[in-house]
Amino acid sequence: MSARTPIVLRDADRDDAAALIALWSECAAASQDEGSEAFTQQALWREPGVAEASAALDINLGQPNKRIVVAVADDEIIGATVFSVNTLTPISLTRVLIVTEIQVSPRFRRRSVASMLLSAAAHHGEDHNCEIVVASIPVHSREPQRYLAKIGFNQIAIVRAIQASKLRSRLSGKATNSRDTGKLIAVRRTLRRRQVDAQGVGTRH
Repeated sequence: MSARTPIVLRDADRDDAAALIALWSECAAASQDEGSEAFTQQALWREPGVAEASAALDINLGQPNKRIVVAVADDEIIGATVFSVNTLTPISLTRVLIVTEIQVSPRFRRRSVASMLLSAAAHHGEDHNCEIVVASIPVHSREPQRYLAKIGFNQIAIVRAIQASKLRSRLSGKATNSRDTGKLIAVRRTLRRRQVDAQGVGTRH
């Protein structure tokens, strides 16, 4: 495709479901050769059907503080970003813009698509008086990570993930062990008290 093909930005809508599935799938496939971190991330990726993607878009686009912006070239969606406005903590009014996705088709990298998408996000943040911009990008997405570091983003947090079923299982085991430990301690205390009482009775005799 010609490098002169114009790239335009617009807000995503429900009808973009199939195109966004194709974009996400293309980006996920391109990351498969990026090492063990990519392998870990692949376990979290599952390609949805169009009906599911449409329903998910309805949910996300229905959130007043959230936007999905896509980059389009020759009627093809070649990039997308997702961002929302929130407060820095639940107990402060400092506003932050949270960018949770920067997806660019590998076929259109090195064409400033990510810069265009992030600029749209930054303008949205300015319009909502956001003091900080936070980008939460998958660890295996090396190109976006390099780009963000290059323009001044610093690492401030580590995001970890686990399947909900595994988390429940492991926490349930810990809770059970904790209850069992508590019962054992209570039994030992009771036995000690009985020993003391028995010794006291023997002494009185």
